[in-house]
Parts: sequence; C-alpha cells; structure tokens
Amino acid sequence: MPRSSLLLLLLPILLLGFWLARGALNRWRDQRAAVTYEMSADLRPAMLRAGGAVLCGMCATALAVAAVLGGRGVLGGVGAGGPGSAGAKAPGAGGVQRPEAPPTPGLANAVAAVASGSAAPSAHPSASASASAAASGSASAAAGPVRFETVSHPAEGELVQGAVPTAGGKSRTVRVWLPAHYGDDPSARFPVLVLQAGTPGRTADSEIPDVFDGIASAIKLGRSQPFVVVAPEGPKGTGRPCDLVAAAPQALADDAALRTAIAATFRTLPPGPQGWAALGVDAGAPCAAAAGLTRGDLYGAAAAVSGRYDAAALAQAGADAPSGAAPQLLLAAAKGDADGLASARQVRNALHAGKGQAARALVSTSDIVEDYAPDRERLRLVRIAAQYLAETLAHPGG
Repeated sequence: MPRSSLLLLLLPILLLGFWLARGALNRWRDQRAAVTYEMSADLRPAMLRAGGAVLCGMCATALAVAAVLGGRGVLGGVGAGGPGSAGAKAPGAGGVQRPEAPPTPGLANAVAAVASGSAAPSAHPSASASASAAASGSASAAAGPVRFETVSHPAEGELVQGAVPTAGGKSRTVRVWLPAHYGDDPSARFPVLVLQAGTPGRTADSEIPDVFDGIASAIKLGRSQPFVVVAPEGPKGTGRPCDLVAAAPQALADDAALRTAIAATFRTLPPGPQGWAALGVDAGAPCAAAAGLTRGDLYGAAAAVSGRYDAAALAQAGADAPSGAAPQLLLAAAKGDADGLASARQVRNALHAGKGQAARALVSTSDIVEDYAPDRERLRLVRIAAQYLAETLAHPGG
C-alpha cells in the first residue's frame, strides 16, 4: 500500500483513539464521583472506551511502522477488525445518572455579586419573586424585623425560631439552623437549604430532629460547604401539603415574606437558584421534589430522601413549569427500602417520558446505602443529599 494511503488511514485512527481515551477518562471520573456519593457505580463503559483506545493505538502503531518501512507486508494483520468495533458509545449504567446540561451561573458568581454589593443583608431582594409576592415581602419587611430566639444547639450548631408573617397577615413558625462555622467569619455569607415539611403546621426538624446531624456530618467530612438551614412549618388548611405544592407551586411555605425575613436577619446568599436549594426527608420528600421541578427561579437543586411520590402528578407539575434551566433533582433511598426505591424509579421514568421541564430534568439517584439501623441510614442519606446540593450549586449543569 502506498505510504500516502497509510498516512491517510493513520490520521482518523489517531483521532478516534484520542476521542475514546478522553471518553474513558470522563467515565472514570464519573464513577469516582459515584463512589464518593455512596451510589452504585459501573466501570464497564470506561473499560470499553479504554479498550477501544488501546486497540486504536495498536492499529496506529502498525500503520506507522508500515509507513516507515514503505508499506511492505506489514498490514497483513490489520484489517476491518480495527478500531471500529470499539467506537460505539456505551450507555452509563452507574447509580449516578447526571446528564449534561447547558451551564448556568454558579455559586461563585453569586458570592462575587454579594461581595460587590452592599454589606447590608436587607439590600438583597429575591431576584425571581413575582410582583405580587415582592409587594407582600416588602410589606412584611416594613412592619419590622423578625425576632429569632435560640431554641437549642443541635449538631454543634445553633437552632433559632421566629414567627414570620404570611402574605395574609397571619404568622407561622420558622426555624433556622446556623452551622458551627457561622461565626467564624463575620463577612462570610452562606448558601441556604430549605427543609420542606410534609405535615401541616409543623416544621420538618420537629419530626426528624436528627436531620441536622446528617448535614453537619457532610460539613465535617469536607463533603459540603456550611449551609444555613431554613425550616418553615408546613402550610395549614390541607392534610397533604406536598400535593398542594405539586398542584400550586406558588403555595410553597418558602414565600417572598420568608425569604425577605431570612435575608434581612442572617448572612445568606441572595434568594435565588445560585445559592438556595430544597431538601425533603420522608413526608417532606415529595414537597422538595415538586419545589425543585417547578420553582427553578428559587432553587438551583433539590434532594428528596426516602419519599413516596405521586409520579404522574410530579411529571405533570414539571411539564407545566415555566421554561428555564434544567431542574436538578436527587432521589435517594436506602438499599433495603424497596418501596422507596420503586417510587423513585417511577418518578424518574415519568419525568423522562414527560414534556417541557419534566423531560429536561437531570435526575440523580442513590440506592446503595445500607446500615444497621434506620436512623443510621437516614443520617447517611441526608449526608449524601447535602453533598449533592453543595456540589450542584457550585457547579450548575452537572
């Protein structure tokens, strides 16, 4: 074969080998992240790409030797069985399913925006509230600051409680957990994790008091930056607050008045998807899933732990949501929680088969946590959720 023909064959094989090697490296990194999240991992896609890259390298070497020797009798063993068989993409089968999405402004941009602005917390209104919600928030702020008093010191932090007025003038209980690192730097501002409640008239931490231990554990282990955790009581007037949130996303307990009160009282990042996320555990999990799917203007990500969901209602809520950045959602359940895992899979499948924002949702799953007691499993699941939310806020779009 002429030397020029050999060189023409060599170039596409080198390009294919480079592409496969790069794909193998990216897949390997994804599986390392899966292990960090304690999620199921599968190295087969990375191994397939690595094998294809090696095969391309062997073919390229043979062609190079043939070109150097003038193409005399070197290509006998190199034929159609070369790199083509390794070039097909292998679908990822790991427990972390994080499709790529267009990048959006990250947490660092939000911090920079705060640093360049006024130092007063009240100077950062919600960038995404509607006109009516903003008006009600301004009215509540004008009525005077909300007073928060210390309740206890769980998970080495400080838990405070206050009564925040609603748009209708009534007050509701809101609890705020400040991490141990909150007092380290008076100029530091913190992302916010809104703990969704699934029981009307109660805050989520009153039913799951060890939820702060899971968040503090993620912070201690360096898997998450410190969060300020806001736990508003569930909306009254309905026995199933999460169904209400799915049907009417504007009914979130985290309304404009609450966000104004939090921003005016605590050193938090401005309300919005660059610095606020939603978390729901057990009964509050469907609320967090609905909030993450429908209120992309408020939350950059959401995590739902050990929930039981109405998959059809969540898919419809996501389909009806205004267009915007792809929702990012973690569905986590313990390995032994068969009902929870089945419900999470139903939600994932319903979203992928849905329309609009539902079909665009980037759904991650955690399904391998196993421990000797349910409370230990819950702590680990909350720790995984805190890590997921911290990393997703820091790197939007996966």
